[in-house]
Amino acid sequence: MKTFAELDAKICACTEALTSKIDGSNGKRAILLCGGTGCLSSNSMNIKEKFDRLVAENRMEDRVSVNIVGCFGFCSQGPFVKIFPEDTLYRLVREDDVEEIFQKDIMGGEIVERLLYVEPLTGEKVAKQDDINFYKKQRRIALHGCGVINPENIDEAIGHGAFQGLRRALSMDPKEVIDEVLAAGLRGRGGAGFPTGRKWSFAYANAADQKYVVCNGDEGDPGAFMDRSILEGNPFAVLEGMMIAGYAIGATEGYFYVRAEYPIAVNRLRNAIKQMNEAGILGENIMGSGFSFHAHIRLGAGAFVCGEETALLNSIEGKRGMPRPRPPFPAVKGLWGKPTIVNNVETLACVPYIMREGAEQFASCGTDRSKGTKVFALGGKVNNVGLVEIPMGTTLRELIYDIGGGIPDGKKFKAIQTGGPSGGCLTAESLDEPIDFDNLVAKGSMMGSGGAIVMDEDNCMVDVAKFYMEFICDESCGKCSPCRIGTKRMLEILTRITEGQGTMQDLEELEELGRAVQANSLCALGQTAANPIISTLKHFRHEYLAHIIDKQCPSKVCKKLMQYTIQQDKCVGCGLCAKSCPTGCIQKTDYIAPGKKLPSYQIDAAKCVKCGACIATCRLKAIIKK
Repeated sequence: MKTFAELDAKICACTEALTSKIDGSNGKRAILLCGGTGCLSSNSMNIKEKFDRLVAENRMEDRVSVNIVGCFGFCSQGPFVKIFPEDTLYRLVREDDVEEIFQKDIMGGEIVERLLYVEPLTGEKVAKQDDINFYKKQRRIALHGCGVINPENIDEAIGHGAFQGLRRALSMDPKEVIDEVLAAGLRGRGGAGFPTGRKWSFAYANAADQKYVVCNGDEGDPGAFMDRSILEGNPFAVLEGMMIAGYAIGATEGYFYVRAEYPIAVNRLRNAIKQMNEAGILGENIMGSGFSFHAHIRLGAGAFVCGEETALLNSIEGKRGMPRPRPPFPAVKGLWGKPTIVNNVETLACVPYIMREGAEQFASCGTDRSKGTKVFALGGKVNNVGLVEIPMGTTLRELIYDIGGGIPDGKKFKAIQTGGPSGGCLTAESLDEPIDFDNLVAKGSMMGSGGAIVMDEDNCMVDVAKFYMEFICDESCGKCSPCRIGTKRMLEILTRITEGQGTMQDLEELEELGRAVQANSLCALGQTAANPIISTLKHFRHEYLAHIIDKQCPSKVCKKLMQYTIQQDKCVGCGLCAKSCPTGCIQKTDYIAPGKKLPSYQIDAAKCVKCGACIATCRLKAIIKK
């Protein structure tokens, strides 16, 4: 495509082709399979191959298409198979189910009801995706196209709106593009929430012979998979967003920094760059506009600190991934000393929507100071684990209970950790608080990149704080002593407390160290390292006191503070627990409980390593933790 006219014609043709595929007006049935990492790891590709084989064996190539698409989001229910034009969604599909789906649905037009989603509260079987409670309150902007288009097919991306935003941007003055993003109220989705348009305007104002756009795809928060899913599901949207950003600030080069642990995302991104170059949408003098742009990929080695923008820039330059002192900020002196803007994947994925639909449409969603939507990786103790995109202002209660389906096994909600290691925990008191950048900070947490880990009554909050501090200690780059030394000292204190060796002075030192690390660390990794400790001390100080004063873990999680015991009156003497014990610490006694025929067993606490094998083996629940 060498001109805008050719692009417009291509958009019309591809839109008509994709629409006819979905509504069936092309005379075909379409089988879509989730191609996200989670479903692929559950043999989604084998399921596709089996469908392909059945289509070929029945000579139905002209009547049935089989396609891999991006993540459906509802990860705990994958792999997914979706049938168009009926819009029937099957979940938890296995290879053995393919024959039945093909024979009953594709050949016979009959829904396979046993593979439909069942709402846990009502028991209702739901056939259509939009009717499932998990999806009802979601709105896809950053996840546009994920679960709909083949992420390796540029024509399907064009048919679903790709490059219409770029088409409009290239017809505008660069300053007008920045003003549009400012009017939309888009804030960076990487964690800090800095206004995207302001960042762009800083780089725009700095004259230079070369400028750069960098996409931060170094997603390191435990349990986070938002950026990965966007790159896997619609890499064309992120590339389009990068190109619009480049045009706005006067950059001709863009770099994707993606961790090497995301091979599917990287391969699909490479494929998208190749197809866009071949189509003339990427490269020199794009569609005769005079604007040139080239995209490159750099793989990260998985260092959490490289999510910090200056450490990321060092890594791209081939240096050790360590933060730089600021100022100067990257918009003034960034990659190779040139003005650079760094936006994360989700931020750039929102840009095409703003340029395609208009700033007013984007700003109509969300709150006064936090516009648009936010993608969360919802995990932990929640029934519906998965990828969720919700309007800003949605409450935590809606996220956890309406979308997440509540807590498994009727357990009591305890806390939700937002923002990953940099965030903090929020309790039941905050369930009705709207989710936005400023409100979460005011409540002692933060948005972060979008991790949301739910915890129930069985979680020990001291252990949770220790888990995050272990992560921070492992990932600290060591450049500044407050982070390098302070986080290690905090971890040592937490370890003592969880092992029953803590003192009241330890609590004072934890808070003092937390404030010191927060105030004096060079980058955000250290500045936010104490957040999980500070928030758990605020909301769950009684759990710390129980560990220190009573030498007990109320949730019976900390191994050094708990003991496994066999209830003699319930033990039938079957010996299965003794057979499963790896240390041989379970021995037969001489005691026979009333009504029982065999001697019971007991656990030698000195040898017990609290592995839990005996509890998992005992069918009578005779073994308990104290």
